Amino acid sequence: MLRNVGEILNILERAGYEASAFQTTAKPFSAADEATRVAKDGFDLIVAAGGDGTINEVVNGIAPLKHRPKMGIIPAGTTNDYARALKIPRDDAVEAAKLILKGQTVKMDIGQANDKYFMNIAGGGFLTELTYDVPSEFKSVLGYLAYVVKGAEMLPRIKPVKMHIEYDDGVFDGKASMFLLGLTNSIGGFEQIAPDASLDDGNFALIVVKTSNVAEIIRLMTMVLNGGRHINDSNIIYAKTRKVIAKTASGEKMKINLDGEYGGDAPMTFVNLRQHIEMFANVDEIPDRALSADPT
Repeated sequence: MLRNVGEILNILERAGYEASAFQTTAKPFSAADEATRVAKDGFDLIVAAGGDGTINEVVNGIAPLKHRPKMGIIPAGTTNDYARALKIPRDDAVEAAKLILKGQTVKMDIGQANDKYFMNIAGGGFLTELTYDVPSEFKSVLGYLAYVVKGAEMLPRIKPVKMHIEYDDGVFDGKASMFLLGLTNSIGGFEQIAPDASLDDGNFALIVVKTSNVAEIIRLMTMVLNGGRHINDSNIIYAKTRKVIAKTASGEKMKINLDGEYGGDAPMTFVNLRQHIEMFANVDEIPDRALSADPT
């Protein structure tokens, strides 16, 4: 990535931007703080080079602001789910930057979780916690496969959580192994977990997995891989919703996962901020069903 910085800056200049580069540091929230600074200084575009964690930081840096610059993405992480959803090249930084020359953007929905923000996925329950247990060196070497290996290792230890989930059209009260809120159809390397998710319609795709039986979960995973048929299974609640309130039974703890990182504990309120940040994307390759509005 570093060897391409000069070429990428040149591409941004060709696109009409006066470009400069900032390298994040080990300081917590380095990318978020820099994004806030340049947004307040009136910059028109922020290009985030990194994985989903870096993109999440930049989103958290600008989402609370009235003036929010456009965003570009140069994938440089492990799974790069968000880049996959926007059809951005994930193995060539220069080609990813050239999408900005193409000039196509989507006004993307962003999720707010209490006082934090996420751009792709939020969730709680046993299966959402596996991302915390995958060592960073495994992620770097194995990528998506690292999550599969860790998930298989954790399956025998699944235990349900007694959840209270309120959403637009109903309430779920009962035991579940996890709930997910998707803003795109690309979650953990899978593109069929939320098969009809829209990028800009103001709705989360809510999934509640009611079973904690290992055999049932494996069966559901097989259905995910076979065209997303899991959404019609009796062990699944699947709904579109603008708002979700997630709680647990008294005394039970549930960690909340925001874009693959620990985001706090339930109770938590999630609100969809419709078309909140304009992102450069390869719109020609995004299925029409994933876009509710006319992209620019």
